[in-house]
Amino acid sequence: MMKLYELAPSPSARRVGIFLAEMGIEIERVPVDIRGGENLSDAFRAMSVNGRIPLLALDDGSYLCESVAICRYLDERYPADISLFGNTPLERARVEMWHRIVELDGLVPAFQAFRNLTRVYQDRENCVEAWGHESKARVQAFLPRLDQRLAESPYLAGEQYSIADICAYVLMEFIGRMDIEADQSLPHLQRWQQQLAARPAIVSL
Repeated sequence: MMKLYELAPSPSARRVGIFLAEMGIEIERVPVDIRGGENLSDAFRAMSVNGRIPLLALDDGSYLCESVAICRYLDERYPADISLFGNTPLERARVEMWHRIVELDGLVPAFQAFRNLTRVYQDRENCVEAWGHESKARVQAFLPRLDQRLAESPYLAGEQYSIADICAYVLMEFIGRMDIEADQSLPHLQRWQQQLAARPAIVSL
């Protein structure tokens, strides 16, 4: 039986959680104490290549880490009428494009800002406050790009809701911890965020 090892509030696990809810997939969840360093244990590292969550244990005894890899696997294993990764070659390419943009220009600097400014993992990594402030500024500079894109289409990759939107929604949730939000200067991003917050899959979590 498949099991998902996670810390539910973390952005990466949150991304998989929303994906599962959208797809209507039920998987047993196993909480992992990241703050306590459970993911650094020999037992966990024997399962996870990168020592991080989420981690999906498969029926054959093997494991998948990295949230997008997990979502891709589940998308293939449980096909639906509309894929959150796109249905045509062009749709899939646009979803991948915007998904990567959000990850590299949004989530990555957001993680760097949070970890370096809060020093939450200072027991296991070198924290550089100046890099935290620079990363936070990069996140703030990225939001107008999202707003501009959402002025052009209802969702990031076009007419259809996709995993790129899930990734961006998780980003917007996460940066709220650093007092960054879509204000009145970003009306399209505001509209989109409110629309996604009302989706049944997200409300249910």
